[in-house]
Amino acid sequence: MKKIIPLEEGDFYLSPEGYKVFTGKYHLKRGYCCESGCRHCPYGYDKKTNRR
Repeated sequence: MKKIIPLEEGDFYLSPEGYKVFTGKYHLKRGYCCESGCRHCPYGYDKKTNRR
């Protein structure tokens, strides 16, 4: 079971389309890469090559 991390100010912002976009700060707080190709991935994952 994955740990629930409460959202704080600076963990995300809303895109012009209304989507929640998580920041690098949130990804580091979460502690792992989900390999979904997140816009602000601090782990260096590239969805096109499927590598970090």
